[in-house]
Formats: sequence, structure tokens, C-alpha cells
Amino acid sequence: MPEQEAEVTSAGIARLAGVGRAAVSNWRRRHGDFPRPVGGTQTSPTFALPEIEEWLRRNGKLAEVPLRERLWQLVEAREGGTAAGGGALAATLARIGEQLLDHGGRAPEEAGPIAATAAALAEETSPADAFGFLLDRYLDTVSRQHSPTPPETAALMAALAGPAATVLDPACGSGALLAAARGTEGRDRPAELLGQDTDGPLARLAGLRLALRGGSAVRVRTGDALRADAFPDRSVDAVLCHPPFNERHWGHDELAYDPRWEYGLPARTESELAWVQHALARLRPGGTAVLLMPPAAASRRTGRRIRAALLRRGALRAVIALPAGAAPPHSLALHLWVLVRPGGPAAPDPRLLVVDAAGPHHRADGRRPVDWPALQRTVLDAWAAFADTGAAAARGGQGIDVPGVRRTIPAIDLLDEEVDLAPARHLPPPAETAGPDALGEVRDRLRESLLRTHELTPALPALPAPAGPGGGQAAEPASAAPGGWSTVTIAELARTGALQVHTVSADETLPEPRPGDIVVPLLGDGTAFAQVVTEASAGRRSAAPGDRHTGLLRPDPAALDPWFLAGFLRNTRNTRQASSYASTASRIDLRRLKVPRLPLETQRAYGRCFRGLAAFEAALEHTVALGRRYVQGAVDGLTDGTLPAPRHD
Repeated sequence: MPEQEAEVTSAGIARLAGVGRAAVSNWRRRHGDFPRPVGGTQTSPTFALPEIEEWLRRNGKLAEVPLRERLWQLVEAREGGTAAGGGALAATLARIGEQLLDHGGRAPEEAGPIAATAAALAEETSPADAFGFLLDRYLDTVSRQHSPTPPETAALMAALAGPAATVLDPACGSGALLAAARGTEGRDRPAELLGQDTDGPLARLAGLRLALRGGSAVRVRTGDALRADAFPDRSVDAVLCHPPFNERHWGHDELAYDPRWEYGLPARTESELAWVQHALARLRPGGTAVLLMPPAAASRRTGRRIRAALLRRGALRAVIALPAGAAPPHSLALHLWVLVRPGGPAAPDPRLLVVDAAGPHHRADGRRPVDWPALQRTVLDAWAAFADTGAAAARGGQGIDVPGVRRTIPAIDLLDEEVDLAPARHLPPPAETAGPDALGEVRDRLRESLLRTHELTPALPALPAPAGPGGGQAAEPASAAPGGWSTVTIAELARTGALQVHTVSADETLPEPRPGDIVVPLLGDGTAFAQVVTEASAGRRSAAPGDRHTGLLRPDPAALDPWFLAGFLRNTRNTRQASSYASTASRIDLRRLKVPRLPLETQRAYGRCFRGLAAFEAALEHTVALGRRYVQGAVDGLTDGTLPAPRHD
């Protein structure tokens, strides 16, 4: 499509200028020279992209457009916007991927605007990074249809599976799990990556994503792996899978006599157990499979016979509970099942490892991100200790178990009428809350925390009204009423150099947080919990380096007070106006968040107030945690006999 014919929607204009859609509507009403629509509908018009760019530059609303944003605008405009559907976008992305695979950073002869821009971006970064950016943006656009496995969860699953020469994902989607198995530079990579998915366009994109990274032979096929397995004669070293959940039409009737059901025919309502057995059937003896499973699969009565058979034969080795938000659907605390195909050199192990990584790392209110480094240590340390079969068997499990976190259970102890494998059911509470002495210590700490919380309860002072310009951002006149000041977006602040904005795209990572930075979760319930990194917290990561759902702001201290900035970013109205609700979890557009234009001294006055509120909130949460711990410990002690019976008069 010639560049002069490219069209852009109001949403695309907003992204180009780093503003909200309301601002674009306002420009259309207020400026008579704003370009006229050239297509679309009355409610969703489209505009000529060159005309829009010229108008934005003429009015000082468009800095130099980043090359990758320019490429996405051309791709989106080529297909008439995202409203045209994901199929056309996927086809365009596939053509770009094939071009990058064939030509890399060189534009093919007679290249159009899209091909030339894609080649330029590949030259600036790399072909793999250029395509990775487009794929990430595409997945965000069609989030209702496709919910990719987050990179942190994928990396954890690949680590549990261990090194493997051949890796299969029979429901590969966009290829996130296979990309994690491939790993990074300096690591032994699989010789072959195999994938299959029912979505043909997505399977094509997954194959290109993996092929552009190189280092492994890639074969990704289209089709339903349960009904039409693309690799029926292959035995692989590892299977990674995030199967579709709760599918009733997975082929129960037509596959009733399939040889893959070594452990029993799955019920019509147990599609996940069909995927488990498919994974085992494709493993070589001794090979490992890691599947992301809904929590109900560990306890539904319809699946108890298959779970029992998996335990008896030593195929199911671990069930690991993850916190809610670790993977879609984000409302569920999903499980990881680790399985090993019987018949390898090691003798079958009649024990099951259960790990509860949900408790200490959960999202208390949907606003704090999962502490991935801590969660990964919890899970991988437990698996490493359990996998040392010789030493573990000699100890009878001693030294492996950690109360409340992990436990090894003899399979015979689980073979009852329910065969319930949910980790929370089998993990006793930590011993530190049991007994009079331990509870007395908790009570003393609770009293101290209550006093500390009382001392930190902030009195909100009357702050000075916004003053005249000076010391930082321009301000409204001193007579302006509180809240009546003008505002500036994060995108505008970034363009003026007042701060740096860091988000994750493709294989990029967040920089190491340092004091004065602000970490902002981008997924949640519409309320961003922006946190200022302090000297005490600088060594602790509040987000994994590859967390695509976290942003990092690095303000210039000569222009912006970080506590002032974090406080206004947390404002409910602010975050709701900058959020999109295209999926079950809202996503915040970090660049659309706004702060008032205030001089630096006034910012610092607000910052001191916000800092006091943050200290009070932290103390309050600590007090609540101690109180709950004290109450639960007392209830457990009274009911299990470790505390004396209460006296009765």
C-alpha cells in the first residue's frame, strides 16, 4: 500500500502524540485545520497518516517518531486499523517476518514503506527484536483471542524441565514456551523445537519468531494435537504446554480407544488430563513434561482415577501452586504439574512433591506484581532438593520439607477416595506460629507494630497553593484553586528530558532499579500502585527484568520530585483515564498518565506528604499481617491442643 494512502485511527493518533483519545477529539473540535477523515465510519473515522503527522509537527505535538512506532502505525494503517480483525494483521506480520528472515536488515528491491521501515528497524536493533516488537504489539491488540504465557512463567517452566535436545509444545500459541526453552546467549540450546497450534496464523508467527532467533531447527505445524497430532512418531526430551482449559469438545467420543490413554480415558470434562497424557506419550523414557494446569484438575472427582494411576506409576512428580496473576486466566492461582515418563534409568519414585508458592508471593490487592525472583527461588530450590533422588530417599524426605511451603508425600498416602493433590491441603502451617512461646513473641511484635503505626498516622497539612514558575515545571497563578492547575503527560515529560520511561518490549529488560526510580505495575484493577525505590529497597527487585507488565520511570531530580510523581500517578481518576479494558485485566498506558505542572519546591512539599503516607501504609500492612498471623496461630493452637484449654468459671 503506498504510504500516501496509509490511514490511521484516533487511537493511532493518540499513540503518535503520547496523549489520550479525548485529546484527539478535542483537537478535532478546536482546530479548524485538523485533517478531515478519509475513511472509516462516523463513529470511528480514519485519517491520512501523512496529513496527521504534518499537522502534529506543525502544532508542536509530535517529536521524532520512534522507528518501531512508525512501523506499527504503517502496519495498522495497512489493514485499516485493529477493528479490521486480527487475521489481516497476522498475515501482514507474517510477510514482514519472512522478509526479515530472508533479508535481515537489508530492504528488498522495490520495497514499499512497510518493508523499508521493517528493514531499517532490523538494522537498528536486530531482525529478531524487530519482529518480537511487532508480535508483542499484535498480541496486546488481540488479547481477547490470545493469552500468551508470560515470559516469567515460561522461564520457570523451562527451568523445571531442564536442558533438552528436543522440546515440544503441542498447544504452542505464539511460541512463548518454546522461546523460553531456547533460552538466551551462552546457554546450551535445544537442537530442535517442535510446536503445534489450532490457530494457523498464530502458529505461523510462532515459527517465524523462533526461526529468527536461530540456533535450533524449528518445526511448527497447524492442527489440533489431540485429534490430529503433527508429530505422532516422535519421542522428545521435554514437553512444555499451557493447554486450553475446560474444553468439552476435545474429542472424548472419537478418541475413546486412543493408545495415548495409558492412565485411563479422560472424562468429557477433563480435557486437561487428556493433554497430560498426550505429553507423556510424546516423551522418551525419563523425559520431563511441565504443564500449566487449572487448580481444579488437582481435586475434581472425575479425574481421581487418572491422578491415582499417575501416582502409582511414578509419572506425576510435583504439583506446584502459583499465585494468582502468574499466567492467564489471571484470576486463578494456577498449578504447575511436573511429570516424568516411566521407563528411564532411574527407578520410579513413589513420592509426590507439593509446593505452595502462592501464599508468600500472592498479590494481596491486585496492584502489586508477583515477586518473581523470590518465587522462582522457592520453586527451583524445592525441585532441586526433590530431584536429588538418592539423597532424598536416604533421608526419607527429611531436609526437603519446609512447613507451609513444600513437602514430599508418599504416593500411598494420597491414594484415598479423593486423590486430592492441591498443595494447600497437604502443607501444615509454619511451626513458628505454634505454641505459647512463639505466639507470645508474635503478640509482642504486634503490640510494637500497633504503636509504630499509631505514631506514623499522618496529619495532612494545608499545602501551599501552586505558585509562580521556577525550580521546575511551569505553574498556574498563585490564586488557582487546588486541583485547578494545568497538567502534563508522562510522554511530554519524557520528550522534554524531565524523566526516562522504560518498559519491556521483545527481549529487552528493565534496567536495575536505583534510588529515586519509580516502579509502576501496568496491569491491575485500574489503580496503579507506583512505588518509589529507596536506598533500603534498591537491592530488591519489585519486578522481574523481563516483566512486560511493569514500567520504570527515572525522573531528573532537578526537575521532578519522585515522591510527588509517584503520589499523583496513584490517583484513581488518573489511572482510570489512562487504562484500557480490552481484556479481563485493565492495562495502563504509562505515557498517558498525568501530573500537575508545579515548581520543584511545591512538588517536594507534596512529596513529603506522600512519603509519610507510604510509610504509614507499609506499617499498617505489616501490622495487619502480624495480627492475622497471631489470630490464626491462636486458633490453630486452641484447636490442635498445643495451647492449654481455656478456663471456664
